[in-house]
Amino acid sequence: MAPQMGTLLSYRPDIKVLDATVRDGGLVNSFYFTDEFVKKLYLANVKAGVDYMEFGYKASKELFDVDKFGKWKFCDEDSIRSIVGENNTKLKISVMADVGRTDLETDIIDKKDSVIDLVRVATYINTIPAAIDMAEYCKAKGYETSVNIMAVSTASDKDIRQALELLGQSAAVDMIYIVDSYGSMYPEQIRELAEMYTETGAKYNKVIGMHAHNNQQMAFANTIEATTHGVSMLDATMLGMGRGAGNCSMEQLLGFLKNPKYKLAPVLKFVQDEMLKLKAEGLVWGYDIPYLLTGILNVHPRSAIDCVKKNNTDYLGFYQELWDKEC
Repeated sequence: MAPQMGTLLSYRPDIKVLDATVRDGGLVNSFYFTDEFVKKLYLANVKAGVDYMEFGYKASKELFDVDKFGKWKFCDEDSIRSIVGENNTKLKISVMADVGRTDLETDIIDKKDSVIDLVRVATYINTIPAAIDMAEYCKAKGYETSVNIMAVSTASDKDIRQALELLGQSAAVDMIYIVDSYGSMYPEQIRELAEMYTETGAKYNKVIGMHAHNNQQMAFANTIEATTHGVSMLDATMLGMGRGAGNCSMEQLLGFLKNPKYKLAPVLKFVQDEMLKLKAEGLVWGYDIPYLLTGILNVHPRSAIDCVKKNNTDYLGFYQELWDKEC
């Protein structure tokens, strides 16, 4: 077992924080955030010392109807610039590109013409070669790159190790992410994965990241467990806003990290002024029993999302239905 890195009274200067509120939170409201909201979030992240802010997806307009989603589903350059200008701050700008859902030649312009710094490629374990091709394309355009292996809880150790080796060998991949898409994992499992991933990171000089979902209220615990074992890119969202049960909350994470460059006050002000407003307007995310049940069974939360939307509180019936379908 690898030694623990850092203590509760120390901090690791290599740790960086990425705010994914607009991107993962956009899955709650189909990316219909106002420019005012996104601008205030951007300024709050700058003041809080957050290292990266993810504005949304680079989704194909051939595959997704632009009339059914807000503009942060597509993250056009002009849309981002309307918020950040030339981004003359220390905060870096990120977008996500799904394997098979991004028109690279149309949507990824040269870095010299863009305020985007990092392109994160989202992939499942069976599409790793395509993810590497995308990372290589983006790297050639001048961007930092990440490959985020989704739903890793459903993959075998053998497949994960093979995927990590392929990603490690690619000079185009800067970061590799552990993604607990279904919120099904516990700290002990995250510890084992973190050791596996950081071993690859050390071998090939890759940064390792963590993106957690909160189905079993483990997102924060799993994030700091990964940190303890060498993971250094940490995702969080304001008030945990994200698909279904949501993510590790920014207020928890910055409250835990001891690096004095991170400031909690701007996050708290943004949460009270803006996030509570979204809740009051009827947007729903966060822990609920249906998400717990899909997390326990390690399945996609789409059925739980539907259950919550319908305000179905027949939890036992839902559990039995899930069990019959998935097990």
